[in-house]
Amino acid sequence: MDFRISADDRVGAQPKRTAKPQAQTKKGARVEPSLGQSVGSFVDDERSGGQIGGGGGGKPPSNKKPPRGEKQPRRGKAETAKPKKRRSRSGGFLMGLLWWGFVACLWGGLAVIAVVVYYGAQLPSSTSWAIPDRPPNIRILAADGSLISNRGQTGGEAVTFRELPAYVPAAFIASEDRRFMTHFGVDPIGLLSVAIESIEARGVTRGASTLTQQVAKNLFLTPDQTLGRKVQEAILAVWLEQNYTKEEILELYMNRVYFGAGATGIEAAAQTYFGVSARNLSLGQAAMLVGILPAPSAYNPKANPQRAIERQRIVLNLMAQEGYITREEADAAQIDSSQETVRTVVAGSESYVADWVESLMTSYIGDIKDDVVVQTTIDWKMQKDAEFIVKEAVANEGKKRGFSQGALVSMDVDGTVRAMVGGVDYQASQYNRAVTAKRQPGSTFKPFVYMAAMEKGYTPDTLAEDAQFEYNGWSPRNASGKYAGTVTLRQGLAYSLNTIAGRLAIDVTPEKVIEVATRMGISSPMTPVPSIALGTQEVNLLELTSAYAPFANGGMGVIPNVITKITGKDGTVLYEASDAGPGRVVDPNVLGEMNDMLETAVEVGTGRGANLGGWEFGGKTGTSQNARDALFVGYTSAMVTGVWLGNDNDTKTTLSGGNVPAQIWSEYMTKAHAGRSPQAIPGGSYQGQMVAQQVIDPATGQPVIDPTTGQPQVQYVDGGTGQPVQTMTDPATGQVVAIDPATGQPNPALTLNGGAATMNPPIQTGTMTDPATGLPVEATQPQYDAQGNQIDPVTGLPLQTTQPNGFGAAPVDNSAPIDPQTGLPMVLVVDPATGQQVWVPSAPAANNQPQQIQGQQVQPVDQFAPPAPVGGQEPAYQNERSQRTLMDLLFGN
Repeated sequence: MDFRISADDRVGAQPKRTAKPQAQTKKGARVEPSLGQSVGSFVDDERSGGQIGGGGGGKPPSNKKPPRGEKQPRRGKAETAKPKKRRSRSGGFLMGLLWWGFVACLWGGLAVIAVVVYYGAQLPSSTSWAIPDRPPNIRILAADGSLISNRGQTGGEAVTFRELPAYVPAAFIASEDRRFMTHFGVDPIGLLSVAIESIEARGVTRGASTLTQQVAKNLFLTPDQTLGRKVQEAILAVWLEQNYTKEEILELYMNRVYFGAGATGIEAAAQTYFGVSARNLSLGQAAMLVGILPAPSAYNPKANPQRAIERQRIVLNLMAQEGYITREEADAAQIDSSQETVRTVVAGSESYVADWVESLMTSYIGDIKDDVVVQTTIDWKMQKDAEFIVKEAVANEGKKRGFSQGALVSMDVDGTVRAMVGGVDYQASQYNRAVTAKRQPGSTFKPFVYMAAMEKGYTPDTLAEDAQFEYNGWSPRNASGKYAGTVTLRQGLAYSLNTIAGRLAIDVTPEKVIEVATRMGISSPMTPVPSIALGTQEVNLLELTSAYAPFANGGMGVIPNVITKITGKDGTVLYEASDAGPGRVVDPNVLGEMNDMLETAVEVGTGRGANLGGWEFGGKTGTSQNARDALFVGYTSAMVTGVWLGNDNDTKTTLSGGNVPAQIWSEYMTKAHAGRSPQAIPGGSYQGQMVAQQVIDPATGQPVIDPTTGQPQVQYVDGGTGQPVQTMTDPATGQVVAIDPATGQPNPALTLNGGAATMNPPIQTGTMTDPATGLPVEATQPQYDAQGNQIDPVTGLPLQTTQPNGFGAAPVDNSAPIDPQTGLPMVLVVDPATGQQVWVPSAPAANNQPQQIQGQQVQPVDQFAPPAPVGGQEPAYQNERSQRTLMDLLFGN
């Protein structure tokens, strides 16, 4: 059956034309769909072949043409009606995209909120958040106030935003976070740009953390690269922005960011790389420091100058783009890219001083909680002179003589350290060879052995045998392999004869040697063995040098000191040095004898390579076994300096204390004494000075008590003669003055030792009075005159006792005849040829030869005896009657 459709049923048909005949389509013609009223149920004719409308009847199609304006129904196969034309397919897609984008953003936002809440809940309560304190800085200054170094965990003090040139913070902003001044802690624009870059590059191209986020990370979080840490970083960044100003946040960043080379903060970086304060950075220096930040180990100018130059150029260009500087300024500040190095500061020898100072801080003020300023005693010029001289000597002589390291310590005679060199290159090795290293001092230790002998009663003119001997399996040898026979102790020390020092150590006992060395200033532990005489016990250069100071200052012990004051940043004084010290450690007579011998050592002995024009000085060389250590320690009345040369691995060299160490000492001390007036070293003579002493009751040996005051009676004696001096108190000044008994007037030839004009307290004989308290102080040792006779503390005259050398010499008779050559009392001895007692001089003759008595040679009374035979075997000695001189024997004449 054909399918027919009425024109009235079509969309847009005219009303009331339903009676007109409908066009009939042929069988199989296309059916136009209807969008009008429902026409009831239908069955697709291609599936059922049925008609629309139910019954099979109906009028045949009319052949009449439709009216004008109406379309003639197309005959043939039915076609599907074309749908109504849509307005815009792209508009619908965009609306759908926006819709789903909105939905995605909504869910994404909820997810972000959930993540933020989750990780934020793991942070402590915001009420407990606070900026952690910056680790304290130790600012170390030289005596003139110049900066030596900063110490502490950061390596530099904090500086405020407004102390810096404007281009310094501008460099940070331009390079690290150009929208820092406008964002709220997190930079959404920056995040989006990084995301786009990363998508295009198919990988992460750069970080997107703001300066505030970096501050939050550095202050509160670990460096872990995790989602949770990044979320917490953003939360804390927003909190920082809400509670601190932009300037404060940037200040926190600049003072706590790491710049490499152990420098944290802009001040530490400026000092470490350029040796200037951050307050004085140039534009180019500031740009280079900021350029380090992305990779401090790779971009710093010391490790990789070329990369540092490239980074500087990038930062300067960014600053110009942001308008902080002009293009001309950027070009002017750039380093030429063809330049291979960047001029940076090199850590010098003063860094050894800074390390030493830092190690002392806890013992001085305890734990450090805030920044402190340490004022030291270091003289900057002396320090740099010492550094240059030691480096130059090692560079010029090291390869030839087989050594690579050197150290120097120099101090005033009161122990004030003026210069210290701990090695030739601090950047290569921070090991301090002046303080930390302990090495054998060699013969520089011998003065303490000789001092023990002087305290026992020997004198520089005492004779002794320079010959090989054996004692309990120990047999010292001279370094030259030659032996001089009979010599004086003065010659024994001057020419550093090991056998003489060994004999003395055995005689006075090693324990006594240690006691003397400790009293003088050696603090390292020592073992009492005879070989201690040859300097086999290890000490450091600092203590060895300070132990020579009493020879230079008149006999007063010193404690080496490098710190004068420690203050807080607000000026509060936390520590201040005092003048307290060990007090007198050397008897004046012994001091004179020691300086006599040590002056000889540099005039004609092993230290003659040292020189110091116009100044009187003493000193001693030292060379350890196989020349592994070479030292020279010398002093004037103004300064004491010790020099060490050697190798860290303790290998042998071809050095000796008398060559390169003595040369370094001479060159440095000449510079250190420039412009000073030469002064003589103390000779132990107190001629022209009054010395206070207590009055001792000869019957009881106890101090005489003044019945009116209840205090021990004090008398004054002439320091040169030991004779009592009549005194009075000047009512105008309160000072004690000497009275001339002949005139009753003050005697200007005698002044009170220990008065306001002198640094040393009164020199006492017998029982002493503490000048600070006025209370009695028990004497540590008896007093002797220049001939070794013990002095009566009451009369100041020699006691009638045996010589204190312990070798059974004949008693000294005060009624003895006077030797016309020396003006001294003669001594009664037994003539070994006749057995009769005869008078002989109490001191050896000028040529140090044995005295002739009735044709026989007799050694003087103070002849130094060798050690007792060991195991029944007498030590082998050379001919003691040899007439060859010491110089002949030593130098092969």
